[in-house]
Amino acid sequence: MAQPSTQSHYPAAYGQEEIVTRTLSVVVDNEPGVLSRIAGLFSGRGYNIDSLTVTETEHEKHLSRFTIQTKGTPMVIEQIKNQLERLVPVHSVRDLTVEGESIERELALIKVAGKGEKRIEALRLAEIFDANVIDASTEHFVFEITGRSIDVERFIKIMTELGLVEVARTGIAAISCGPNAM
Repeated sequence: MAQPSTQSHYPAAYGQEEIVTRTLSVVVDNEPGVLSRIAGLFSGRGYNIDSLTVTETEHEKHLSRFTIQTKGTPMVIEQIKNQLERLVPVHSVRDLTVEGESIERELALIKVAGKGEKRIEALRLAEIFDANVIDASTEHFVFEITGRSIDVERFIKIMTELGLVEVARTGIAAISCGPNAM
Protein backbone atom coordinates (compact mmCIF):
# COMPACT_ATOMS: atom_id res chain seq x y z
CA MET A 1 0.00 0.00 0.00
CA ALA A 2 1.30 3.46 -0.92
CA GLN A 3 2.27 5.86 1.85
CA PRO A 4 0.37 9.17 1.98
CA SER A 5 2.38 12.15 0.76
CA THR A 6 3.77 14.46 3.41
CA GLN A 7 4.91 17.00 0.82
CA SER A 8 3.67 20.51 1.51
CA HIS A 9 3.44 23.56 -0.71
CA TYR A 10 4.74 25.47 2.28
CA PRO A 11 8.41 24.40 2.10
CA ALA A 12 9.33 24.96 5.71
CA ALA A 13 6.09 23.52 7.13
CA TYR A 14 7.99 20.56 8.52
CA GLY A 15 11.12 22.56 9.29
CA GLN A 16 11.90 25.45 11.53
CA GLU A 17 9.52 28.11 10.16
CA GLU A 18 5.98 28.24 11.46
CA ILE A 19 2.86 28.74 9.33
CA VAL A 20 1.40 32.23 9.84
CA THR A 21 -1.90 33.79 8.80
CA ARG A 22 -1.73 37.11 6.97
CA THR A 23 -4.33 39.58 5.74
CA LEU A 24 -3.29 41.31 2.53
CA SER A 25 -4.95 44.39 1.08
CA VAL A 26 -4.45 44.72 -2.68
CA VAL A 27 -5.58 47.72 -4.77
CA VAL A 28 -6.05 46.97 -8.46
CA ASP A 29 -7.54 48.46 -11.62
CA ASN A 30 -11.13 47.29 -11.85
CA GLU A 31 -11.00 45.47 -15.17
CA PRO A 32 -12.11 42.08 -16.51
CA GLY A 33 -9.85 39.16 -15.63
CA VAL A 34 -8.17 40.64 -12.53
CA LEU A 35 -9.84 38.19 -10.14
CA SER A 36 -8.87 35.30 -12.40
CA ARG A 37 -5.23 36.41 -12.52
CA ILE A 38 -4.99 36.79 -8.75
CA ALA A 39 -6.70 33.45 -8.10
CA GLY A 40 -4.46 31.87 -10.75
CA LEU A 41 -1.36 33.21 -9.01
CA PHE A 42 -2.40 31.40 -5.82
CA SER A 43 -3.61 28.17 -7.39
CA GLY A 44 -0.72 27.91 -9.84
CA ARG A 45 1.74 27.88 -6.96
CA GLY A 46 -0.31 25.68 -4.66
CA TYR A 47 -1.17 28.41 -2.16
CA ASN A 48 -4.60 28.63 -0.56
CA ILE A 49 -6.88 31.63 -0.10
CA ASP A 50 -8.68 31.30 3.24
CA SER A 51 -10.84 34.39 2.68
CA LEU A 52 -11.34 36.68 -0.31
CA THR A 53 -13.45 39.81 -0.64
CA VAL A 54 -13.34 42.30 -3.48
CA THR A 55 -15.33 45.29 -4.66
CA GLU A 56 -14.82 48.56 -6.47
CA THR A 57 -13.88 51.17 -3.87
CA GLU A 58 -13.05 54.22 -6.00
CA HIS A 59 -15.58 54.52 -8.81
CA GLU A 60 -14.04 57.56 -10.54
CA LYS A 61 -10.60 55.91 -10.74
CA HIS A 62 -12.06 52.42 -11.40
CA LEU A 63 -10.06 50.90 -8.53
CA SER A 64 -11.01 47.81 -6.56
CA ARG A 65 -9.70 46.50 -3.27
CA PHE A 66 -9.06 42.83 -2.62
CA THR A 67 -8.80 41.65 0.97
CA ILE A 68 -7.09 38.26 0.97
CA GLN A 69 -6.41 36.11 4.00
CA THR A 70 -3.86 33.35 3.42
CA LYS A 71 -1.43 31.13 5.32
CA GLY A 72 2.18 30.24 4.76
CA THR A 73 5.66 30.52 6.12
CA PRO A 74 7.03 34.08 6.28
CA MET A 75 9.08 33.27 3.17
CA VAL A 76 5.97 32.09 1.29
CA ILE A 77 4.03 35.20 2.34
CA GLU A 78 6.85 37.40 0.99
CA GLN A 79 6.76 35.45 -2.29
CA ILE A 80 2.99 35.94 -2.55
CA LYS A 81 3.32 39.69 -1.92
CA ASN A 82 6.16 40.05 -4.45
CA GLN A 83 4.27 38.08 -7.11
CA LEU A 84 1.09 40.11 -6.52
CA GLU A 85 3.07 43.36 -6.90
CA ARG A 86 4.31 42.21 -10.32
CA LEU A 87 0.80 41.71 -11.73
CA VAL A 88 0.09 44.50 -14.20
CA PRO A 89 -3.21 45.87 -12.81
CA VAL A 90 -1.95 45.90 -9.18
CA HIS A 91 -1.28 49.34 -7.68
CA SER A 92 -0.31 48.33 -4.14
CA VAL A 93 -0.04 45.34 -1.81
CA ARG A 94 -0.05 45.79 1.95
CA ASP A 95 0.25 43.18 4.67
CA LEU A 96 -2.19 44.57 7.23
CA THR A 97 -1.22 41.93 9.77
CA VAL A 98 2.34 43.18 10.18
CA GLU A 99 1.92 46.89 9.44
CA GLY A 100 0.36 47.67 12.78
CA GLU A 101 -3.20 47.93 13.93
CA SER A 102 -5.95 47.10 11.49
CA ILE A 103 -9.65 46.42 11.73
CA GLU A 104 -11.07 43.18 10.34
CA ARG A 105 -14.75 42.35 10.15
CA GLU A 106 -16.88 39.65 8.61
CA LEU A 107 -20.61 39.34 8.02
CA ALA A 108 -22.46 36.04 8.35
CA LEU A 109 -26.06 35.01 7.85
CA ILE A 110 -26.92 32.04 10.03
CA LYS A 111 -30.13 30.02 9.77
CA VAL A 112 -31.17 28.15 12.92
CA ALA A 113 -34.22 25.92 13.34
CA GLY A 114 -35.68 25.12 16.71
CA LYS A 115 -38.64 25.22 19.04
CA GLY A 116 -39.22 25.57 22.75
CA GLU A 117 -36.15 25.92 24.97
CA LYS A 118 -33.68 25.76 22.06
CA ARG A 119 -35.49 28.67 20.39
CA ILE A 120 -35.36 30.74 23.58
CA GLU A 121 -31.67 29.91 24.09
CA ALA A 122 -30.82 30.83 20.47
CA LEU A 123 -32.46 34.24 20.93
CA ARG A 124 -30.70 34.81 24.25
CA LEU A 125 -27.29 33.97 22.79
CA ALA A 126 -27.94 36.08 19.70
CA GLU A 127 -28.50 39.05 21.99
CA ILE A 128 -25.20 38.40 23.80
CA PHE A 129 -23.34 38.24 20.44
CA ASP A 130 -25.18 41.32 19.07
CA ALA A 131 -26.65 39.24 16.26
CA ASN A 132 -29.78 40.62 14.64
CA VAL A 133 -32.83 38.58 13.69
CA ILE A 134 -33.51 39.40 10.03
CA ASP A 135 -36.01 36.63 9.26
CA ALA A 136 -38.12 34.48 11.56
CA SER A 137 -40.98 32.04 11.68
CA THR A 138 -42.31 29.82 14.44
CA GLU A 139 -39.72 27.20 13.45
CA HIS A 140 -36.59 29.14 12.43
CA PHE A 141 -34.48 32.30 12.64
CA VAL A 142 -31.98 33.88 10.30
CA PHE A 143 -29.40 35.82 12.28
CA GLU A 144 -27.08 38.48 10.92
CA ILE A 145 -23.80 38.84 12.80
CA THR A 146 -20.92 41.17 12.04
CA GLY A 147 -17.62 41.03 13.86
CA ARG A 148 -14.20 39.47 14.07
CA SER A 149 -14.00 36.08 12.37
CA ILE A 150 -13.19 34.39 15.68
CA ASP A 151 -16.44 35.74 17.17
CA VAL A 152 -18.45 34.67 14.12
CA GLU A 153 -16.91 31.18 14.47
CA ARG A 154 -17.86 31.04 18.16
CA PHE A 155 -21.46 32.03 17.38
CA ILE A 156 -21.72 29.41 14.63
CA LYS A 157 -20.33 26.73 16.95
CA ILE A 158 -22.90 27.57 19.62
CA MET A 159 -25.74 27.63 17.08
CA THR A 160 -24.64 24.21 15.80
CA GLU A 161 -25.72 22.77 19.14
CA LEU A 162 -29.06 24.59 18.94
CA GLY A 163 -30.15 23.60 15.42
CA LEU A 164 -27.87 25.21 12.83
CA VAL A 165 -29.30 24.73 9.33
CA GLU A 166 -27.18 26.88 7.02
CA VAL A 167 -24.42 29.52 7.00
CA ALA A 168 -23.43 32.16 4.42
CA ARG A 169 -20.30 34.23 5.10
CA THR A 170 -18.84 37.23 3.30
CA GLY A 171 -15.17 36.75 4.11
CA ILE A 172 -13.01 39.35 5.78
CA ALA A 173 -13.03 43.06 5.02
CA ALA A 174 -10.04 44.86 6.53
CA ILE A 175 -8.59 48.34 6.73
CA SER A 176 -5.61 49.82 8.53
CA CYS A 177 -6.14 52.08 11.53
CA GLY A 178 -5.09 55.69 11.51
CA PRO A 179 -5.61 58.67 9.21
CA ASN A 180 -3.55 57.52 6.20
CA ALA A 181 -5.05 55.90 3.11
CA MET A 182 -3.63 52.88 1.40
